[in-house]
Amino acid sequence: MSAKKQDIIKRANQWTVFADDDLRIARHAFKLSSSCPYRIIAYHAQQCAEKYLKAFLVYKNVDFPYTHKLSRLLELCLPYGSWVEKLRAAEELTPYAVTARYPEQREKVSKKDALRTIEIASLVKKTMRKIFKQEGLHL
Repeated sequence: MSAKKQDIIKRANQWTVFADDDLRIARHAFKLSSSCPYRIIAYHAQQCAEKYLKAFLVYKNVDFPYTHKLSRLLELCLPYGSWVEKLRAAEELTPYAVTARYPEQREKVSKKDALRTIEIASLVKKTMRKIFKQEGLHL
């Protein structure tokens, strides 16, 4: 394997590590006994999905814009498989990249909303892990 390919795999792996950290933090926040920050859970779930898609684009050596729009990232992944359609629900997460972080932008995030974001992020993770494995990667 060339040094360039090894570097690409290393960078893709770094994205997945950060994505996994986001999902782990989102799940852990549910353990808070009071004042569970559902907006923060939604934010980290969105970040997990975003980073998994960006990891794939890094692996495929596709330049991607600085964006939190999961629909745009899915568009960039579309040429690489029909699996993208299974992840369209991830588009629901896009607003949480900003609205969950800033007081002026904040919209109420319920427990049900937060659970949904974790469900979607988990689907993205599971799907992307499967795709990476099909590509011969064990990140």
